Amino acid sequence: MRVLLSSSGMGFSMRYSVCTLALCTLLAACGGQDDTMPETSDEETAAPAEGAEGAANGEAGEETEAEAGLLEQAPYGSLAWAVEGDWRGDQTERDEWRNPQETIEFLDIDPSGTIVEIWPGAGWYTQVLAPWIAANEGRYVAAYFPTAGEERLIAFRDNYVERFSDPRYGEVEMTEFGPETGPILAPGSADAVLTFRNVHNWMSRGFAEKAFADFYEVLAPGGVLGVVEHRLPASREQDPRAASGYVQEDYVVALAQEAGFELVEASEINANPADAADHPFGVWTLPPVSRIGEDAGEDFDPDYYTSIGESDRMTLRFVKPAAGDEAADGSSESVEDDSDTGENGEDTEG
Repeated sequence: MRVLLSSSGMGFSMRYSVCTLALCTLLAACGGQDDTMPETSDEETAAPAEGAEGAANGEAGEETEAEAGLLEQAPYGSLAWAVEGDWRGDQTERDEWRNPQETIEFLDIDPSGTIVEIWPGAGWYTQVLAPWIAANEGRYVAAYFPTAGEERLIAFRDNYVERFSDPRYGEVEMTEFGPETGPILAPGSADAVLTFRNVHNWMSRGFAEKAFADFYEVLAPGGVLGVVEHRLPASREQDPRAASGYVQEDYVVALAQEAGFELVEASEINANPADAADHPFGVWTLPPVSRIGEDAGEDFDPDYYTSIGESDRMTLRFVKPAAGDEAADGSSESVEDDSDTGENGEDTEG
């Protein structure tokens, strides 16, 4: 299988020199994050099952047990099959906090369609989405952040491309999305756009409005926008730049609605009541980053933040209204293209 690189004006613009320094700075500031430095290789193989040696020597009963285990496996091409895939390695340890099967089921997307993931980082969700979509003859598109000729960013992207060149992932198509890019794909060609823990990045660089406008443009009428983001309590003041990594749920809803989307449903699948969203180093104080800043102080207790777990997160499902619905409620206008403001602040995890 091959990784497809899409060029021609559909998602590429090479006017990124203004953004490069700021993006590198933010990536450096977010070092050590799980999506940037995955803990396992996709090629990691599981240890032999207990009793495998005995089965090779002809011990009675082992073959029957192995067959029984195969019968318990999820059907090929099902979402459960992708979530349980052994290729995910130790990344499954984060399922407790990220709930990939429940999240994707809630978003109600069709794996036989065209699914765009925005800024997949090192590919935590790609490991689940790409095999599932490929097995159902769909199209998976990774809308990556612009590299602007910067060696570090090129290496990061190349690593992603290599990691997902394995045949199990099908044909992973690459395009670009950022503050100065054009259309992600042909307008109206996507069935779903998904993004996980990224809205604060676009806010920090000043192009959140453009982001949602771009998503609206690429989706077909009736298409789904799925958003998971670190949640700031409604009682707290929202920093327009989201420096802590947390965003109010109402703020995200407003961004989407301003672009023309309708909120279908919100879920508490990825909620964490133990997270007060008030930490010395923002959301990155918590796992999986567990940042300890230089000014942490002697009373800083990393074990306390580890015990909280990963952040409290909103999970939102929006839809682009069908043409008839737009005409009826007058919501067809999208946000003005704000591509000249902000810089690409992708931090791959935050």
